[in-house]
Amino acid sequence: MIYQVIGIVVGIAGIIISLIRFREARTSPGGLLLWLILWFSMIFFSLNPASSTKIANLLGIGRGLDFLLIAGILGAYYLLFRIYLMIEALRQEITELVHEIALRDKRDD
Repeated sequence: MIYQVIGIVVGIAGIIISLIRFREARTSPGGLLLWLILWFSMIFFSLNPASSTKIANLLGIGRGLDFLLIAGILGAYYLLFRIYLMIEALRQEITELVHEIALRDKRDD
């Protein structure tokens, strides 16, 4: 029972924070949608823990908790991959900027 209350409170807090970040233009619409789905899912599964077992059984997974853990791990890998791609893009941009600055400084000499 306490885990249900904690899940609901954390989910509501996550929704509020996600909306504030979106309003401040610190999150894209796609990012907002992703986070809202995550937070509403947390609230849903906190209110209806048996539903995770039903979904798990449909997917051939033994227990609802196993389903949630697998979904969480897959989600974490997806976010890790997205962060890796962002870091690589930033690294490329920094390399190009340093190259342009070096060329401009060389021309000014």
